[in-house]
Amino acid sequence: MENFALIAIAILVGYVLQKFKIFPEETSIILNKYIIYIPLPAIILLQVPKLTFSFDVLIPTIIAWLVMAFTALIVLFFARIYSWSKEITGSLLLVSILTNSSIMGIPIIELYLGEESLPYVLIYDQLGTFLALAAYGTFVTAYYSASGNIHAKVIVQKIITFPSFIALIFALLLLGQEFNPLITGVLGQFAATLVPVALVSVGLQLQFKLPKDDLKPLSIALLIKLILAPLIAIGICYLFGWNNLAGKASIFEAGMAPMITAGAMASMAGLAPRLSVAIVGYGIIFSFLTTYILSLIIV
Repeated sequence: MENFALIAIAILVGYVLQKFKIFPEETSIILNKYIIYIPLPAIILLQVPKLTFSFDVLIPTIIAWLVMAFTALIVLFFARIYSWSKEITGSLLLVSILTNSSIMGIPIIELYLGEESLPYVLIYDQLGTFLALAAYGTFVTAYYSASGNIHAKVIVQKIITFPSFIALIFALLLLGQEFNPLITGVLGQFAATLVPVALVSVGLQLQFKLPKDDLKPLSIALLIKLILAPLIAIGICYLFGWNNLAGKASIFEAGMAPMITAGAMASMAGLAPRLSVAIVGYGIIFSFLTTYILSLIIV
């Protein structure tokens, strides 16, 4: 319940700050840059070195990456049909694909499947969503935010200089290693600021009245993230006969709201910031209903 309260209160705080114009208009941009450059790399450095690879991690990991691959293809399909700009396409490739696997995933899945499901939730989060944010998210941001002619050299340069990618490389080199308690404590303090700052940033940018041009990509993004993604996960589980706790937890994860950090990443890169934040905000609201419906189907 604390997570749910934090989500509601932090977004409300940001929205009130926006309406009363207490902070400058560029505040959300500054907050998004802070997220990308400080707490996100801190979380990567804290969590990735803890990963261990075994057969038990295969089911959530396979489902996570297959769902992301299929939904990315669906986004590209719609982008081609509706001739979306690079900014809108890049936005949806982030917020329609990357899932809110920990902030909302942990309390919701624990509610419906019990505490014994949490190891699979963490595997989906760490080996699926988390690595995708650092690698796939960096690539999408670099590719779709590049202006003019796109050259491989420019994309590679953007990727290797992106903070989360640099942190991921260092973290992978430190697999199985433990930091000094002092370093762990400092990283933990920085990492703890990500969620509240990101949520306040969502509130600062949230618009309930959107231009007509944004309504179609918003609707399609929510359709993909909240409905098609869990249906794809259900199909994968049915195909491989994974009618177990790992499969059910992964289906729930696939159907969670869009990742808040993905919205911040899209906004910082100039990938349709208003639309990106709207997808995250509305996605969080509607996901409470869609995950409940999902629970009636698979629990």
